[in-house]
Amino acid sequence: MSQPLIDATRELRELATLAAEPTAVDEVIERALHALAPLVPYDLAAVFSLDGDELAVRAATGRLADARVRRHKLSLRRFPTVRHAVETRRPIALLDQHHASAEGDPYDGVLDLPHGHSCMVVPLFAGDRTLGAMTFDRALCQPYPPEVVELAGVYGQIVSLALAFAEQAAALDRYRRRMREERRLERQDAEGDAPTMLEATRSPAMARVVAQARQVAATDAAVLVQGETGTGKEVLAHAIHAWSDRAEAPFVKLNCAAMPENLVESELFGHARGAYTGAVDKRAGRFLVANGGTLFLDEMGDLPLGAQAKLLRVLQDGTFQPVGSDETIRVDVRVVAATHVDLAAAVAAGRFRADLYYRLAVFPLHLPPLRDRPEDVDLLAASLLDRLHRRTGRGPWTLDPDARATLAGARWPGNVRQLANVLERATILVPRGALPAHLLTPDGGVGPAATAPSAPGVPGRWEDAERAYLVGLLARTGGRVYGKDGAAAIAGLPPSTLQSRMKKLGVGRDGAGGAPTG
Repeated sequence: MSQPLIDATRELRELATLAAEPTAVDEVIERALHALAPLVPYDLAAVFSLDGDELAVRAATGRLADARVRRHKLSLRRFPTVRHAVETRRPIALLDQHHASAEGDPYDGVLDLPHGHSCMVVPLFAGDRTLGAMTFDRALCQPYPPEVVELAGVYGQIVSLALAFAEQAAALDRYRRRMREERRLERQDAEGDAPTMLEATRSPAMARVVAQARQVAATDAAVLVQGETGTGKEVLAHAIHAWSDRAEAPFVKLNCAAMPENLVESELFGHARGAYTGAVDKRAGRFLVANGGTLFLDEMGDLPLGAQAKLLRVLQDGTFQPVGSDETIRVDVRVVAATHVDLAAAVAAGRFRADLYYRLAVFPLHLPPLRDRPEDVDLLAASLLDRLHRRTGRGPWTLDPDARATLAGARWPGNVRQLANVLERATILVPRGALPAHLLTPDGGVGPAATAPSAPGVPGRWEDAERAYLVGLLARTGGRVYGKDGAAAIAGLPPSTLQSRMKKLGVGRDGAGGAPTG
């Protein structure tokens, strides 16, 4: 075997390995063209990419490669011989009759090559995809022999493989970027811009919590967030994730109190097929989905003791076994747990493992209730109203000084969640504009304990207020419930829900309102 062939064989093996690296496509093309030079002599070798019905030079090498060549494009309609090679996926050496025909040479007008010179077209393809072509030209008047054409075809497949991998990698990268942006927007829509909201706090107590959260976010330590129901523990968990090096990785959550006890372990760690009745397929748990990111475990105080033991193992060595499986899986997950339960008391009562408590409580954070941070009520209300506006398309709404004073003076036993509910109820009654103060008390101005006097012309009972709103809304839409400009769209409700409320309150499509029907 000749030395050039030995060298080419070695180079071919290396290229086959390199072609599987999607980021190495340009290196593969360059090395493939240079490796062919001893076996396929050329003055110009070029790789074309296919775009519709046109081939455009992607790379070129050789003594004739210049700026004009690198800008060169070929129309397959004008060069039927080139098109035939691409469509049949067989390399072809162009002969005298091809150059002498009406189509001429692919480089006519770009290079001054002699009639009958060496010229070859090698198609590039992968699966059912046609990717482009390679061309080889030499200013020597003799055709490329068949064995050289066949060898060039083999190298063409290596280049095709590299192009296909690069294309798939680019598509995957675009998909990942899009999914990352969609996740970011979903998180922002669901929780608001958590870091910005927290950093804007005017409360000294809350500012201390935020500063501590930023410090622990830079580590991989487990975090235990404690506080009353509705104080925003999930918002703080989102912020810790956003401030960490895991921000681009998944943020996965599980409410431990919302899952039946016999399914909690499966949700956390996944299960093997047939692990229990109904487990017809293998399933990944939340830990595997959150690999590389953050797992938020809400209502941690309600986690069953059996699952607590498995959770402790993951926190200690990063491994777990799916339910019904002997396979040990290793993950890299940061756990943020939250609870309104006094875990220390639960440990003393035997309802919570002491070793798990101490593992989680390495860095405890305690969120102050809303009544202890009245400085933030106005800020939170504005943020919540803005989210409602963006989510429903209704509004926008404003708060006058009396409304802000009412919000700031309330005790809010249900904390931020109760504030959000009161604001949403008020925005249902007032589609846009200023929200009256009497609708912004903790009972929403509709309960028996409401003491604020009714504003002139505004009904005092909840059903009266809702009926008045529906009558006015239907009058505005001419009785139309469905459609883009219908009453349901304006109210931000499903048409079936709106019709149900109309029936309940005795409101007809003509806007006529009577006594409630039930």
